[in-house]
Amino acid sequence: MRVGLFGGSFNPIHLGHLRAAEEVREAIQLDLVYFIPAASPPHKAKSELAPAEHRLAMVRLATKGNRHFMASDVEIRRAGHSYTIETVRYFLATLRQPATLYLLMGADQFAELESWKEPDELARLCNFAVHTRLTEGEAGPPRISVAALKRFGYTQADDHYVHSSGQTLSFVETTFFPISATEIRGKLQRGESIRYLVPIDVVDYIQYHALY
Repeated sequence: MRVGLFGGSFNPIHLGHLRAAEEVREAIQLDLVYFIPAASPPHKAKSELAPAEHRLAMVRLATKGNRHFMASDVEIRRAGHSYTIETVRYFLATLRQPATLYLLMGADQFAELESWKEPDELARLCNFAVHTRLTEGEAGPPRISVAALKRFGYTQADDHYVHSSGQTLSFVETTFFPISATEIRGKLQRGESIRYLVPIDVVDYIQYHALY
């Protein structure tokens, strides 16, 4: 079984998140993608976040109806900062059948991988699937990620890269959605519509609970 792990604050989850996950799932033939809201992301101020239980509820609403998408509360149930290495270890230890894990992330996140907790061990334990939008005429990894490739010792093999552990790194070009959670929160604070930026059930949830 091929399983993708897609973490983030999802504050709130929006159509850009969902479409990127769907296109990566299709490109590398994932059986499941787990959306994993972070309880306390180490790189973000906690004051900016909606309560974790609300962000998890919105992820559940957004992913329902897609049999390949699942919501996971593993980071919300775990105390302290939400470190990806601990989440990967959890899935490796608890999945009911042997699984190949793929960590989904954006190119900007991959470029900052060295600042994560135990990044070398993370590269050793799972595959990376980096969703990105290549510019016209560009081939290979985004320029922002070249330093990370060298730092972690990936070598090119056909259309992907291979780590010394045998884990792979793939860059998947996905449809660019000019949507950000920051922009969505700003619209809400200005009393503007966010319809068609997030799933309608999430719009209703945000309004009902007066979030943001």
